[in-house]
Amino acid sequence: MFEVREKPEMVERALLVRLSFNRREEDADISLLEELEELVSTLGVGVVSLELAWSRAMHRKYLCGTGKAAEIVELAHAHECDCIVFDNQLAPSQQREWEELAQICVIDREEVILDIFAQRAQTKEATLQVELARMQYALPRMARMWGHLDREGGAGGGGASRGMGEMQVEVDRRLARKRIDRIKRELASVRSQRATRRKDREKNDTPHAAIVGYTNSGKSTLLNILSGSDIMAKDMLFATLDTTTRSIELPDGQTLLLTDTVGFVRNLPHRLVEAFKATLEEAVLADFLIHVLDASDPRALEFFETTMHVLNELGAEGKPMITVLNKIDKVEDSKVLDNLQEKLEDTILLSAKESLGLDELRQQCTVMLADRVRSHCYRIPQSRGDLSAILHKEAKVMSTEYEGNDVLITAIVPAIIAGRMAEFICD
Repeated sequence: MFEVREKPEMVERALLVRLSFNRREEDADISLLEELEELVSTLGVGVVSLELAWSRAMHRKYLCGTGKAAEIVELAHAHECDCIVFDNQLAPSQQREWEELAQICVIDREEVILDIFAQRAQTKEATLQVELARMQYALPRMARMWGHLDREGGAGGGGASRGMGEMQVEVDRRLARKRIDRIKRELASVRSQRATRRKDREKNDTPHAAIVGYTNSGKSTLLNILSGSDIMAKDMLFATLDTTTRSIELPDGQTLLLTDTVGFVRNLPHRLVEAFKATLEEAVLADFLIHVLDASDPRALEFFETTMHVLNELGAEGKPMITVLNKIDKVEDSKVLDNLQEKLEDTILLSAKESLGLDELRQQCTVMLADRVRSHCYRIPQSRGDLSAILHKEAKVMSTEYEGNDVLITAIVPAIIAGRMAEFICD
């Protein structure tokens, strides 16, 4: 009852509009409008036309002036559209005014992203996070979602009894707030379980890296290739909403946990950043980040800045990072790669799809963790089976040989036990 209306399922023809207030930002505005087209198309909605509309100032009622609003509505009717999608964020009152003026469905960028997330969420945590974000978005917009909200009622029975004169909208909002509180409690429980799993990883002192980047940059494909797993990886926006962690073995023999995270977009609604903190905090807590960029996209540098901005919001600034230029097989002009490498320091050229550059990436991951492990040969008396057991449990044993009454064990040893084993080194 309190869900955001599933408008995209009712929509077949949409007019996409971005209101611009600064002509010097035309290129950026066009780019954002084109990205909105990708988002809307991801929902299966037909895009009739893109319209970049200019306004000298922001207005309270329609965000633009009444004359410009009338032009946009006339254009939507001329194209026989059943929806207008704004790239700008609309206040609840502005959304109501536009729908009254146009007499067709009007939504904004945030609602499009919420609908995509609602379709893609799979795990309980992602589903709860999406539901929370949608409920918080819907709460101030309830007055336009149902026509019965202006009815008053007495204190009759029923599941949602109300006092004399209490409007239905007040009952609905009260129930919605209760539901939001319940979702937050369930999320807290899920996050507690996630924290327990993370403590188990930390107890084993297993290094951890998070794969981050703009949506559809190839993060899931990269994780699949490195780990030999089969996570869903498609050429679509927000194919991944649930974090997935897999282990890989690095060239020096140590194990690395890799986590795939949700992709970022420009103008990501702040409520989604808040709602997805439990998912994105994997990036904050990782030992280092692997930042994946689509080198074939002309907006790669913009996407780099977007991802860095969101990471800063999450408190992950200053985290060690490997920057990967992915999809180099799609780049026809080598100057494009030269320019990106010049603008971005210490990049790795890679094609996850064609398995190019993977060895260099694995080696760079090893370099990132160089201070965490040591490779040594240990001479341990056979009477000290407890030490051999520690190496087999806490370290990566590469070989075992016997010499007299001693056991020669070559192992990759994490720093946490290196000191205890120092006197037995026989390098």
